[in-house]
Amino acid sequence: MAEKTSVVTPERFNQGLNYTDYIAQINVNKDQFQSLYDQFQLTTEDAEFFSKAVQHPDGPAKMLVIGEDWCPDVYRGMPIMARISEASGMEMRVFPRDSHLDIMNEFLNNGEHMSIPVAVFYTRDHKYIGHWIERPKAASQERAQIEEQIKRDLPDADEQTARAELRTRNRARFPAWQQESVVEMRQIVAQHLNME
Repeated sequence: MAEKTSVVTPERFNQGLNYTDYIAQINVNKDQFQSLYDQFQLTTEDAEFFSKAVQHPDGPAKMLVIGEDWCPDVYRGMPIMARISEASGMEMRVFPRDSHLDIMNEFLNNGEHMSIPVAVFYTRDHKYIGHWIERPKAASQERAQIEEQIKRDLPDADEQTARAELRTRNRARFPAWQQESVVEMRQIVAQHLNME
């Protein structure tokens, strides 16, 4: 995040939607959000970690989430964030990216890409802790490998067929990628608190 005054003041944070209200107002992929929320559970160890972290005086009491309902990374990732919030008591507020570009611009991927979802962690008194963007590193690596494998497996496939196969194979990896997302979010918090 740039060294400047953030547009995310405590008052602005409070204007975000809670997860239930966000889901109620989305236009597409509601079934995807619900399915992936229902399928994903934090491990006991992860739930205990985040609960303990939130109780720490300098811990992550608040999580700002940026997303859009049309994005597969969002409907895979945001349910994880909701589960972390519920398990730990961390307050979660969601901001649709396209109507909050000023917030998105503070958390660009590599300083230039508006990648989503973004999870930004703050202390109780609204000090920035750290943020996580889009998908775990393992997912980015595996997605490239899956694309190459599809080219080998289906060399004559048209673009539509190849994309459908990519979605199917990526979706099979969603549970592992969700767990890797939790690992990376834990690392952000653990580094901040010198835990683990």
